This record gives sequence, structure tokens and C-alpha cells, in this order.
Amino acid sequence: MALAKEVMTDEQRKSVALEYLKAFDNGGTTSTGGSILDLFAEDAQVYFPKWGLATGKEQIGQLFGDVGATIKSILHHYSHFNWVFSGSDVIVAEGTSHGEHQDGPWRAGVPEWGAGRWCDVFEIRDWKICRCFIYLDPDYAGKDTARYPWIKT
Repeated sequence: MALAKEVMTDEQRKSVALEYLKAFDNGGTTSTGGSILDLFAEDAQVYFPKWGLATGKEQIGQLFGDVGATIKSILHHYSHFNWVFSGSDVIVAEGTSHGEHQDGPWRAGVPEWGAGRWCDVFEIRDWKICRCFIYLDPDYAGKDTARYPWIKT
């Protein structure tokens, strides 16, 4: 990871994280028309469940391409986010979303056990995302129910 050069406030880190999430909702394009990858440090890491750990912009692009190819649309519910600030470069966003996956639609809370709730842990320095670990259920359409006897469909 690169050495930090600029001191950032929690609100500034939050603005970078929001730009990243809004770029997802906009097909990978930022509010300035750039690529979502422009928000990442060269040696950044991204973790996504069932994909694994991507290191560097090339692998992160592959991860986003692989996952993005399965998602027809997504919308994060910004007004319902919970933010946790650590007093360091790490911030956490917890929220909900809805959208359409290639296997079908999803909406947080419908059903209650289904996809749509997520938590992202960001490490942001010098206006770049250095680490983003994404925690969610990647079974967006709720098809993987047979293995969980407590799910009544």
C-alpha cells in the first residue's frame, strides 16, 4: 500500500465511499463520467463472497466484470445507511439495496432472510480506496434454499 500523503476527514472518506456505491448504481461510471476503477489505489484489494480477493486494478476490474455481468440493475438505499468511523483510514457502511440479478429480482427484507442487506469495510487514503471488503449474500435471487432447512419458501 502507498504511503499516505494527505490527511482526510471521516466525511471526506465517506464521500469517496458514496461515490463508489453510486458508480455501482450507474453501471460502473462515476458522477464525473470516469470509471469506478479510478476510485481505487493501484495496489488496492477488494473481497467479494464466492469470488475471493482481487489485488490491483486489473483483478478488481475482472471481479467487477464477473459480478457485474450477473446484475441487470442495482440501487442502494442511501437514506438508510449506517456509517461507522474508526478514527483512522477505515470506515464501514451498512445498508440495503434492491435490483435485478440474472436469476431474478431482489429487495432487502423481501423475504426477510433474502439478499439485499450488505456491509462494506473501506480503507481510504489520499482520496483512493485502498481496501474494500464486501460482505453480503451473493445469492441475490434467493435460489439457494434447499441447503437451509430453516428457510420456508
